Amino acid sequence: MGRLLLNLRHVPEDEADDVRAMLEEADIEYYETPPNRWGITMGGIWVRSADDLPRAKALMADYQMERRARVLADREARRQSGELETFWDSLRKKPVLYLGALATVVFIVYLMLYPFMQLGA
Repeated sequence: MGRLLLNLRHVPEDEADDVRAMLEEADIEYYETPPNRWGITMGGIWVRSADDLPRAKALMADYQMERRARVLADREARRQSGELETFWDSLRKKPVLYLGALATVVFIVYLMLYPFMQLGA
């Protein structure tokens, strides 16, 4: 029976491709389940043999540490070059969206507190 190695929910396609290549390079047999039509399950990469699972998990841990370092370095480089979009950049680009969201939050909070405000009246 297979063991789940990687749930594919919120996993970028390049990361899933890297994991597939890593497993093939290590000669670890795996299979993939597709995502569910209604989004209940998002699919996964499964290791066929329970004997291969510890080795696959060790490879996965090494890969994730390497990927984390690579992504953080890329993010830092983009931040230093000014390519990384900040909250303020996003606010300047879409002020109506943020004001609409803020107004909606204030309205919902008002509706929630209205009954309590009427108790004192």
